[in-house]
Amino acid sequence: MKGRLPDFLAVGPPRTGTTWLHGVLTGHVGLPSGIKETQFFAWNYELGLEWYLSYFREASPHLPLGEIAPTYFDHPQARTRIAEIIPECRIICSLRDPIERVYSQYKAWRRAGLVEGPFDYEAQRTRLAASASYASNLRAWLSMFDASNVLVTLYDDLRADPQAYINSICGFIGIPRIDLSGSPRAADPVNRSEEEPRSMMLARQIRKVRDLLIRRRWRLARLLEAGSPLWNLFFTGGKPYPPLDSAVDRRLRELLLPEIEDLESVLGRDLSAWKLPSSKGGERLAARL
Repeated sequence: MKGRLPDFLAVGPPRTGTTWLHGVLTGHVGLPSGIKETQFFAWNYELGLEWYLSYFREASPHLPLGEIAPTYFDHPQARTRIAEIIPECRIICSLRDPIERVYSQYKAWRRAGLVEGPFDYEAQRTRLAASASYASNLRAWLSMFDASNVLVTLYDDLRADPQAYINSICGFIGIPRIDLSGSPRAADPVNRSEEEPRSMMLARQIRKVRDLLIRRRWRLARLLEAGSPLWNLFFTGGKPYPPLDSAVDRRLRELLLPEIEDLESVLGRDLSAWKLPSSKGGERLAARL
Protein backbone atom coordinates (compact mmCIF):
# COMPACT_ATOMS: atom_id res chain seq x y z
CA MET A 1 0.00 0.00 0.00
CA LYS A 2 1.49 3.28 -1.14
CA GLY A 3 0.78 6.73 0.17
CA ARG A 4 1.54 9.23 2.90
CA LEU A 5 -0.41 9.55 6.11
CA PRO A 6 -1.06 12.93 7.74
CA ASP A 7 1.67 14.55 9.77
CA PHE A 8 -0.93 16.47 11.79
CA LEU A 9 -4.65 16.39 12.56
CA ALA A 10 -6.73 19.27 13.89
CA VAL A 11 -9.28 17.27 15.85
CA GLY A 12 -11.61 20.02 17.02
CA PRO A 13 -14.18 19.84 18.52
CA PRO A 14 -16.53 21.43 15.96
CA ARG A 15 -17.32 25.15 15.95
CA THR A 16 -13.91 26.16 17.26
CA GLY A 17 -12.50 27.91 14.18
CA THR A 18 -11.59 24.77 12.24
CA THR A 19 -13.10 25.95 8.95
CA TRP A 20 -11.12 29.20 9.27
CA LEU A 21 -7.98 27.16 9.91
CA HIS A 22 -8.64 24.97 6.88
CA GLY A 23 -8.99 28.04 4.68
CA VAL A 24 -5.83 29.70 5.97
CA LEU A 25 -3.71 26.53 5.69
CA THR A 26 -4.86 25.73 2.15
CA GLY A 27 -1.87 25.97 -0.17
CA HIS A 28 0.61 25.87 2.70
CA VAL A 29 0.11 22.19 3.64
CA GLY A 30 -1.26 19.12 1.92
CA LEU A 31 -4.95 18.62 2.70
CA PRO A 32 -7.48 16.02 1.50
CA SER A 33 -8.26 16.60 -2.15
CA GLY A 34 -11.74 17.89 -2.87
CA ILE A 35 -13.15 17.71 0.65
CA LYS A 36 -12.55 19.23 4.06
CA GLU A 37 -13.39 16.24 6.26
CA THR A 38 -13.06 12.59 5.25
CA GLN A 39 -14.47 11.36 8.59
CA PHE A 40 -12.23 8.33 8.07
CA PHE A 41 -11.15 7.56 11.63
CA ALA A 42 -14.67 8.11 12.99
CA TRP A 43 -17.37 7.06 10.54
CA ASN A 44 -15.70 5.78 7.35
CA TYR A 45 -13.04 3.51 8.81
CA GLU A 46 -14.56 0.38 7.28
CA LEU A 47 -13.78 1.79 3.81
CA GLY A 48 -10.13 0.99 4.42
CA LEU A 49 -6.82 2.80 4.58
CA GLU A 50 -6.41 2.78 0.81
CA TRP A 51 -9.60 4.85 0.54
CA TYR A 52 -8.20 7.37 3.02
CA LEU A 53 -4.76 7.56 1.40
CA SER A 54 -6.33 8.30 -1.97
CA TYR A 55 -7.36 11.74 -0.69
CA PHE A 56 -3.71 12.76 -0.28
CA ARG A 57 -2.21 11.49 -3.55
CA GLU A 58 -2.40 14.88 -5.22
CA ALA A 59 -0.63 16.65 -2.35
CA SER A 60 2.83 18.12 -2.91
CA PRO A 61 5.58 15.82 -1.60
CA HIS A 62 7.33 18.92 -0.26
CA LEU A 63 4.55 19.93 2.14
CA PRO A 64 3.46 18.29 5.39
CA LEU A 65 0.12 16.53 5.20
CA GLY A 66 -2.79 17.25 7.49
CA GLU A 67 -6.52 17.08 7.91
CA ILE A 68 -8.95 19.36 9.71
CA ALA A 69 -11.19 16.77 11.40
CA PRO A 70 -13.21 18.35 14.23
CA THR A 71 -15.46 15.36 14.90
CA TYR A 72 -12.53 13.31 16.23
CA PHE A 73 -12.07 15.19 19.51
CA ASP A 74 -14.59 13.27 21.63
CA HIS A 75 -14.62 10.06 19.56
CA PRO A 76 -12.74 7.34 21.51
CA GLN A 77 -12.48 4.96 18.54
CA ALA A 78 -11.07 7.68 16.30
CA ARG A 79 -8.51 8.52 18.96
CA THR A 80 -7.44 4.88 19.30
CA ARG A 81 -7.24 4.32 15.55
CA ILE A 82 -5.12 7.42 15.01
CA ALA A 83 -2.75 6.41 17.82
CA GLU A 84 -2.35 2.94 16.32
CA ILE A 85 -1.88 3.99 12.70
CA ILE A 86 -0.11 7.38 13.06
CA PRO A 87 1.49 7.27 16.54
CA GLU A 88 3.81 10.23 15.80
CA CYS A 89 1.01 12.40 14.43
CA ARG A 90 0.78 15.96 15.77
CA ILE A 91 -2.62 16.71 17.30
CA ILE A 92 -4.24 20.15 17.48
CA CYS A 93 -7.11 20.47 19.97
CA SER A 94 -8.99 23.77 19.59
CA LEU A 95 -11.26 24.70 22.49
CA ARG A 96 -13.96 27.35 22.84
CA ASP A 97 -16.26 28.62 25.60
CA PRO A 98 -18.31 25.40 25.99
CA ILE A 99 -21.73 27.05 26.18
CA GLU A 100 -21.09 29.25 23.18
CA ARG A 101 -19.66 26.29 21.26
CA VAL A 102 -22.46 23.86 21.99
CA TYR A 103 -25.18 26.33 21.01
CA SER A 104 -23.31 27.10 17.79
CA GLN A 105 -23.05 23.35 17.19
CA TYR A 106 -26.78 22.94 17.81
CA LYS A 107 -27.55 25.55 15.14
CA ALA A 108 -25.17 23.90 12.65
CA TRP A 109 -26.46 20.40 13.33
CA ARG A 110 -30.10 21.49 13.18
CA ARG A 111 -29.37 23.25 9.90
CA ALA A 112 -28.05 19.92 8.58
CA GLY A 113 -31.00 17.95 9.93
CA LEU A 114 -28.93 16.07 12.51
CA VAL A 115 -30.86 17.26 15.57
CA GLU A 116 -34.52 18.16 15.94
CA GLY A 117 -36.53 20.44 18.16
CA PRO A 118 -35.46 23.36 20.33
CA PHE A 119 -32.05 23.50 21.99
CA ASP A 120 -31.84 21.09 24.94
CA TYR A 121 -28.31 20.60 26.25
CA GLU A 122 -29.00 17.60 28.45
CA ALA A 123 -30.92 15.72 25.76
CA GLN A 124 -28.73 16.65 22.81
CA ARG A 125 -25.22 16.81 24.29
CA THR A 126 -24.06 13.50 22.80
CA ARG A 127 -25.12 14.60 19.31
CA LEU A 128 -23.44 17.97 19.83
CA ALA A 129 -19.92 16.58 20.44
CA ALA A 130 -20.28 17.32 24.14
CA SER A 131 -20.52 13.77 25.46
CA ALA A 132 -17.61 14.32 27.82
CA SER A 133 -15.79 17.32 29.20
CA TYR A 134 -12.96 19.11 27.47
CA ALA A 135 -10.61 18.07 30.27
CA SER A 136 -11.42 14.36 30.15
CA ASN A 137 -11.09 14.24 26.36
CA LEU A 138 -7.87 16.23 26.45
CA ARG A 139 -6.42 13.89 29.06
CA ALA A 140 -7.32 10.97 26.79
CA TRP A 141 -5.42 12.51 23.86
CA LEU A 142 -2.44 13.22 26.11
CA SER A 143 -2.48 9.62 27.34
CA MET A 144 -2.11 8.33 23.77
CA PHE A 145 0.30 10.87 22.30
CA ASP A 146 3.46 12.45 23.60
CA ALA A 147 2.69 15.81 25.22
CA SER A 148 5.06 17.52 22.78
CA ASN A 149 2.84 16.27 19.94
CA VAL A 150 -0.36 17.83 21.31
CA LEU A 151 -1.13 21.53 20.89
CA VAL A 152 -4.12 23.10 22.66
CA THR A 153 -5.44 26.34 21.19
CA LEU A 154 -8.26 28.58 22.40
CA TYR A 155 -10.85 30.29 20.24
CA ASP A 156 -10.46 33.32 22.51
CA ASP A 157 -6.88 33.69 21.27
CA LEU A 158 -7.97 33.40 17.64
CA ARG A 159 -10.38 36.29 18.18
CA ALA A 160 -7.88 38.38 20.12
CA ASP A 161 -4.89 38.00 17.78
CA PRO A 162 -5.37 35.83 14.67
CA GLN A 163 -1.76 36.31 13.55
CA ALA A 164 -0.28 35.11 16.82
CA TYR A 165 -2.77 32.23 16.79
CA ILE A 166 -1.76 30.99 13.34
CA ASN A 167 1.92 31.56 14.15
CA SER A 168 1.67 29.06 17.01
CA ILE A 169 0.07 26.48 14.73
CA CYS A 170 2.61 27.00 11.94
CA GLY A 171 5.45 26.51 14.40
CA PHE A 172 3.84 23.37 15.75
CA ILE A 173 3.34 21.69 12.37
CA GLY A 174 6.69 22.90 11.04
CA ILE A 175 5.83 25.30 8.24
CA PRO A 176 6.86 28.94 7.63
CA ARG A 177 4.62 31.56 9.19
CA ILE A 178 1.58 32.58 7.14
CA ASP A 179 1.11 36.33 6.84
CA LEU A 180 -2.61 36.82 7.33
CA SER A 181 -2.50 40.27 5.73
CA GLY A 182 -1.92 38.46 2.45
CA SER A 183 -4.42 35.65 3.03
CA PRO A 184 -7.77 36.18 1.29
CA ARG A 185 -9.48 33.76 3.68
CA ALA A 186 -8.20 35.18 6.95
CA ALA A 187 -10.95 37.77 7.50
CA ASP A 188 -13.84 35.78 6.05
CA PRO A 189 -16.78 35.02 8.37
CA VAL A 190 -16.87 31.34 7.48
CA ASN A 191 -19.36 28.58 8.18
CA ARG A 192 -21.77 30.72 10.16
CA SER A 193 -25.07 29.21 11.31
CA GLU A 194 -27.47 32.09 11.68
CA GLU A 195 -30.65 30.67 10.14
CA GLU A 196 -32.51 27.45 9.54
CA PRO A 197 -32.74 25.92 6.05
CA ARG A 198 -35.72 26.71 3.88
CA SER A 199 -36.80 23.08 4.18
CA MET A 200 -35.58 20.82 6.98
CA MET A 201 -36.69 17.73 5.04
CA LEU A 202 -34.77 18.74 1.92
CA ALA A 203 -31.68 19.69 3.95
CA ARG A 204 -31.72 16.28 5.60
CA GLN A 205 -31.87 14.51 2.24
CA ILE A 206 -29.14 16.66 0.68
CA ARG A 207 -26.87 15.94 3.64
CA LYS A 208 -27.32 12.20 3.02
CA VAL A 209 -26.48 12.69 -0.66
CA ARG A 210 -23.33 14.61 0.29
CA ASP A 211 -22.25 11.87 2.71
CA LEU A 212 -22.79 9.25 0.00
CA LEU A 213 -20.69 11.25 -2.47
CA ILE A 214 -17.89 11.48 0.09
CA ARG A 215 -17.92 7.75 0.75
CA ARG A 216 -17.73 7.04 -2.98
CA ARG A 217 -14.89 9.55 -3.45
CA TRP A 218 -16.86 11.55 -5.99
CA ARG A 219 -15.58 15.08 -6.48
CA LEU A 220 -19.14 16.36 -6.70
CA ALA A 221 -19.09 16.28 -2.89
CA ARG A 222 -17.08 19.52 -2.91
CA LEU A 223 -20.11 21.31 -4.42
CA LEU A 224 -21.92 20.70 -1.13
CA GLU A 225 -19.15 21.83 1.18
CA ALA A 226 -20.21 24.31 3.86
CA GLY A 227 -20.31 27.82 2.44
CA SER A 228 -20.62 26.78 -1.21
CA PRO A 229 -23.47 28.23 -3.33
CA LEU A 230 -25.35 24.92 -3.30
CA TRP A 231 -24.83 24.60 0.45
CA ASN A 232 -26.28 28.05 0.98
CA LEU A 233 -29.21 27.19 -1.28
CA PHE A 234 -30.17 24.07 0.64
CA PHE A 235 -29.07 24.90 4.19
CA THR A 236 -30.00 28.56 4.66
CA GLY A 237 -32.91 30.86 3.88
CA GLY A 238 -35.20 29.92 6.78
CA LYS A 239 -36.03 31.78 9.94
CA PRO A 240 -33.08 33.12 11.99
CA TYR A 241 -32.01 31.36 15.15
CA PRO A 242 -32.66 33.34 18.33
CA PRO A 243 -29.81 34.21 20.71
CA LEU A 244 -29.30 31.71 23.49
CA ASP A 245 -31.77 32.49 26.27
CA SER A 246 -29.98 34.31 29.09
CA ALA A 247 -31.50 32.07 31.77
CA VAL A 248 -30.33 28.97 29.91
CA ASP A 249 -26.90 30.54 29.52
CA ARG A 250 -26.60 31.14 33.28
CA ARG A 251 -27.85 27.67 34.16
CA LEU A 252 -25.41 25.97 31.80
CA ARG A 253 -22.48 28.00 33.14
CA GLU A 254 -23.37 26.85 36.64
CA LEU A 255 -23.74 23.26 35.41
CA LEU A 256 -20.42 23.27 33.54
CA LEU A 257 -18.42 25.23 36.11
CA PRO A 258 -16.69 22.09 37.48
CA GLU A 259 -15.70 21.09 33.93
CA ILE A 260 -14.28 24.55 33.21
CA GLU A 261 -12.31 24.52 36.45
CA ASP A 262 -11.03 21.03 35.66
CA LEU A 263 -9.77 22.28 32.31
CA GLU A 264 -8.07 25.22 34.05
CA SER A 265 -6.11 22.70 36.10
CA VAL A 266 -5.09 20.75 32.98
CA LEU A 267 -4.03 23.83 31.01
CA GLY A 268 -2.73 25.93 33.87
CA ARG A 269 -4.66 28.86 32.44
CA ASP A 270 -7.32 31.18 33.83
CA LEU A 271 -10.66 30.69 32.05
CA SER A 272 -12.72 33.13 34.12
CA ALA A 273 -14.38 34.60 31.00
CA TRP A 274 -16.02 31.23 30.35
CA LYS A 275 -17.67 31.33 33.75
CA LEU A 276 -19.53 34.60 33.05
CA PRO A 277 -22.85 35.01 31.24
CA SER A 278 -22.32 35.94 27.61
CA SER A 279 -23.49 39.51 28.16
CA LYS A 280 -20.61 39.98 30.64
CA GLY A 281 -17.98 37.85 29.02
CA GLY A 282 -17.08 40.11 26.10
CA GLU A 283 -18.37 40.27 22.56
CA ARG A 284 -18.34 36.52 22.11
CA LEU A 285 -21.66 36.07 20.38
CA ALA A 286 -20.92 38.90 17.98
CA ALA A 287 -17.69 37.33 16.73
CA ARG A 288 -17.48 36.69 13.01
CA LEU A 289 -15.38 33.54 13.02
